[in-house]
Amino acid sequence: MENLDVVVLRKLHEWRVAGLRAMLVTVVRTWGSSPRPVGSIMALNEQGSVVGSVSGGCIEDDLIDRHTRAYAQDADQARHAHSMPSGPPSLIKYGISADEAHRFGLPCGGTLELLLEFDPEPAALRDLLTRLEAGQLVQRTVRLADGQVSLLQADAPTELSLDADHLSNTFGPEYRMLLIGAGQLTEYLATMALFSGFAVTVCDPREEYRGAWSVAGARLVSDMPDDVVRDFKPDRRSCVVALTHDPKLDDLALLEALDSEAFYVGGIGSRRNNEARRARLIEHFDQTEASLTRLRGPIGIYIGSKTPPEIAVSVMAEILAVKNGVTLPRDMAVAQAKNERDTPHHAPDDLVCGLPSRQA
Repeated sequence: MENLDVVVLRKLHEWRVAGLRAMLVTVVRTWGSSPRPVGSIMALNEQGSVVGSVSGGCIEDDLIDRHTRAYAQDADQARHAHSMPSGPPSLIKYGISADEAHRFGLPCGGTLELLLEFDPEPAALRDLLTRLEAGQLVQRTVRLADGQVSLLQADAPTELSLDADHLSNTFGPEYRMLLIGAGQLTEYLATMALFSGFAVTVCDPREEYRGAWSVAGARLVSDMPDDVVRDFKPDRRSCVVALTHDPKLDDLALLEALDSEAFYVGGIGSRRNNEARRARLIEHFDQTEASLTRLRGPIGIYIGSKTPPEIAVSVMAEILAVKNGVTLPRDMAVAQAKNERDTPHHAPDDLVCGLPSRQA
């Protein structure tokens, strides 16, 4: 599944190239609780088709009603139905009163403000999509007086900014996830990553694991993991997770990933096996405790998970928290939580994710 912003922009471009009138809607301010964060976008065309979201659905319905003929029941009503305006962008607020907030499903009396851009130029949309598809981070600035758009390559994501003259919003390429190992746990984690908007690559040089791979939408490669990590070129919108339980595959991949800007680098394994991994990397690969600070393990948050799908939920939750800049309480870390509960370490012959723990 593609990044939602890219999906919205691509569909908006298709509509405009096809000659349909359409508008781009951006959440620019919120007060109180809001169903969608600032910077969220949606697109709406003159026939009432919508892609993306700025609320739970009620505001989208109101925008359709105000700006299209989609709800007209007959030709006479269609002639008198609202049609999409033209001209410079305009601002609109929802949820100013408690009654209106309730009507539009805004929780706790929340209010949000939207910027409506009418009939964005197809050429400017194509330019933005081309840059995003090339992996660029792009700041899109709209001049409020006339809707003129300018694009600038950005060095880092920035929060949306709005003043009397301009709106600036940063759009980035897809978040990417590289998974080492094509086992059962990887299938669950890849599926969750795909529906969370990540582009997923799975690496496994072992033919017996690749032959059983069954997750559509994830790219599968067979080269050695350290080579794959180098070719992957992890950036600040990338994460690398080693899941094979085989040090020959996991360790070198993790070393390469730690040398990158990846926002998350982690390896599967019990507390004991993660301690052993760190000791190996220090003894044999000239690492230090300082150089391994970014290496996560045991990965995930503590939810008492034991089965592959539960472990995948735990790991995906931690990845999303790191991606979103959320600092999790220490007692949610797997090692911390198990130590506090005096949970015993796995014995050498115990099964971990369906494999002997000595391989973890």
